[in-house]
Amino acid sequence: MNDVAAQTSGKKPVSFYFCSISFTFERMAYYSAKWLLYYFLTYQAIKGGLGLDKGQAAMLQANLVAYTYLAPVFGGYIADRFVGARYLIPLGAFIMGIGYYVGSIATSVGMIHLMVFLVAVGTGLFKGNLSAITGQLFNDKKELDTAFSVQYSFVNIGSLVGTTVIPIIVYNIFKSGELPGFSEGFLFAAIICFICGIWFIFGWRFLGDAGKRPFKEGIVKEEKAEVKKPLTTIEKKRVGAIFLISFFSIIFWLFWYMSYLSVYDYMDNFIQNKVGSYTIPTAWFDSLNGLWCIVLGPILGILWLKLANRAQGDMSLFKKLGIGLLFLGSSYLMLIAAELQRGVGAPDTAKASMIWIILFSILLSLGEMFFSPLGNSFITKYSPKSILSVMMGVWTVATFIAGKGYGYMYAFVLKFDMMQAYIGIPIVLIIAACLLFIFNKKLITLVEDEDPIEE
Repeated sequence: MNDVAAQTSGKKPVSFYFCSISFTFERMAYYSAKWLLYYFLTYQAIKGGLGLDKGQAAMLQANLVAYTYLAPVFGGYIADRFVGARYLIPLGAFIMGIGYYVGSIATSVGMIHLMVFLVAVGTGLFKGNLSAITGQLFNDKKELDTAFSVQYSFVNIGSLVGTTVIPIIVYNIFKSGELPGFSEGFLFAAIICFICGIWFIFGWRFLGDAGKRPFKEGIVKEEKAEVKKPLTTIEKKRVGAIFLISFFSIIFWLFWYMSYLSVYDYMDNFIQNKVGSYTIPTAWFDSLNGLWCIVLGPILGILWLKLANRAQGDMSLFKKLGIGLLFLGSSYLMLIAAELQRGVGAPDTAKASMIWIILFSILLSLGEMFFSPLGNSFITKYSPKSILSVMMGVWTVATFIAGKGYGYMYAFVLKFDMMQAYIGIPIVLIIAACLLFIFNKKLITLVEDEDPIEE
């Protein structure tokens, strides 16, 4: 029997749920802080914020997003070559906690930059390495699509809880007069990260041998002499496929992140967002996204497993990612529909129904669920084990590029008429999806071996 706590039956090992709950804690902190940062930066200094304009605030928020997706490349390199990933993960959680604590006492932009740096370093040690350990828990690669889809639901439990609770902490529980509880909001994120680190240390026993040694050595109980081998031809082709998929990931995440700015802006001005005297917080759009992903994770996980067990095999990853792009493109059309309902170009006294924002969140979440967890699964399946975490990092670097770019893209889009912009974006995404469908068979040849995957 394998000492990894790995499994081939339909029932997932306890170690899988342990890793998934670890993601829940970390994402709860991250999504809370991501939403909170923008409002803290733009809030008037006299009322407890830093008083920056929206453009500056968007760029700083984009840095938080971007650098937390760049750092895993370096964290992955350390886990590949030098230190077992299980030891880096709690260290990363503690460093993130320190970063969010700095945010809780921040009185200047410089301290916010320090917070972003610490959170990025901590994420680099945590995020990609935890995904890589998850991949080691399953001997049967057919189970990976299902596993990562289910794990994505745990990720979004964190998102849902964090973005639902954080407005209550900031604007209700700890608000003092006109001063929101920004400090307590960041402190909430810090505490969650410290809990996450302690949780992971106490749960090491569930992992068996997974993550004990650097990934280049595989899963072993004892240290083995390193034997350096060049990548084979099929391994080189698979590395190429990972880079290609990562390019499409840039396109996806660029418009995915930008969608939040689009919704926040439109929702504040043109959507009926009041229930009686209560104004629905924009953070709850993030909560809707988390809720739909929680619901969709197990459903899509079952679908992937059934497709994988068909005689003709599973639908190819390239087709799945193409469908994800189509869902994302269609989500933007909900803003077009909202504008048509209230009257194109009408003043902000004319409001559209909240149903369009709800439909936007559903389509956005479907696109995300087709794209993000399957990318992690693809890399776990096909990356050479000697560079597993680095290849995980390549996937996250694509998100870094999108994270750095979405603020600039949004500023560019604002120069155009709304109807032009939000019809143009779906066209771009549809073209990208069509390319994946058209060249599906050729793309599959990049990963085929003796047991080729389905077309």
